[in-house]
Amino acid sequence: MADIGVGVGIGVGVGVGVGPYEELTFDAEGDVDGGTREAVARIDATDLVVFAHGWNSDRSTATRLFDRFFAPFPELVGPAVRLGYVGVVWPSIRFSDEPIPDFDARGALAEPGYGTALDPATRRALGAFWPGREAELERVAELLEERPESEAALIEFGALLRELAGVDVADAAGAVAGGSGSGLGVGVPAMFAEDALTVFRDFAEALAAAGGPAGDPGLTAGGALRALWGGAKEVLRQATYYEMKKRAGVVGERGLGPVLTELAGRRPGLRIHLIGHSFGGRVVSFALRAVPDGARYVKSLTLLQGAFSHYAFADRLPHDKARGGALRGLQRRVDGPVVACHSPYDTSLKLFYPLASRMARDSAGLFGFDERWGAIGHDGVQAVAGAPRLNLADVLRAGLPGSGCVSVDAGSVVRRGGAPSGAHSDVCHEELARVVVAAGRMGR
Repeated sequence: MADIGVGVGIGVGVGVGVGPYEELTFDAEGDVDGGTREAVARIDATDLVVFAHGWNSDRSTATRLFDRFFAPFPELVGPAVRLGYVGVVWPSIRFSDEPIPDFDARGALAEPGYGTALDPATRRALGAFWPGREAELERVAELLEERPESEAALIEFGALLRELAGVDVADAAGAVAGGSGSGLGVGVPAMFAEDALTVFRDFAEALAAAGGPAGDPGLTAGGALRALWGGAKEVLRQATYYEMKKRAGVVGERGLGPVLTELAGRRPGLRIHLIGHSFGGRVVSFALRAVPDGARYVKSLTLLQGAFSHYAFADRLPHDKARGGALRGLQRRVDGPVVACHSPYDTSLKLFYPLASRMARDSAGLFGFDERWGAIGHDGVQAVAGAPRLNLADVLRAGLPGSGCVSVDAGSVVRRGGAPSGAHSDVCHEELARVVVAAGRMGR
């Protein structure tokens, strides 16, 4: 089994107040730790809720997320339901300067004085995320601290990011970003192919729009080069985002999906309910690729601010009728609804996801929403016929459809969080636990 990644190890049930609870631990290639797989197989339950964390997580953050989200479930389910709980732990990275509502005390975050420089915790996390790349990371950290007013330095920084992300220059130059075709549905973002100064300026302006530090004051069309380093640091964050986008698909399709199929074979009648936050939504959704046609063991799938294309389940893309989404038709492998919770207060998915996926300057301008590259956690499921759009109050009052894709506007509760991600991680609410219970038909 390859290196597990940042802060990830084996420790069953630690810090989680519900039970029975176990964890499934995967490495970056989707290989599962056998001990955790066997522990999950021994859970005595009628229904298993399986939750995959998102990208901005280390091990302790993931455990706190599972604990907080699972806490309301025992009081929500009916007497015939015997719940078991599973946390899916996969290698991601924690940026310590990005707050998570209710999780981070002010003193635990990077101090504002770091500016564009890397705080020590983030620097350590990057070293674990890209092992063996110390020389490149040292130069990245040096450039972010010094912020030289030099085109050559900014271009060098862009080249270092391509190298860290494993992007071939020739591939980047010819890539169509945000692809949802073959393979795992990941194209090479144009941020690795376009002029570095243009890309850094775009991200600096997006940071300013999100209420975050854009670099030096006075960022304008003719502003000093030194002002672009805030955008450069954000592109470093997005380089890890790009890598984890690929990794989440791998862990889902080659790791979690086969584990669940094996579990269903060993435990006929077990009902499995999948939940994913951010890229964890990508993990649980790509797990459907390993579910055999006609299987009925996945009873619901709930996405909390899912960080993948809103066209993922579409049979045909509106802008390319010859192609479908990366998960086209796979909602039919769920014996229940596929629920996409979304929020307009999620700045990460509103601004940075489409910007990172497609650095296009069309007639709508930088911040004009290009729907080709939108995230499912920003505006829900798109281009799937008959997929209803509901608000959270409707769902809590009247429930959910019994099958198919459905979008739920959760902005009434998913609304808190600081720059640059906004409410992206504001998902620990009893109302959202009730959505999962409704989707799985587990309520009282």
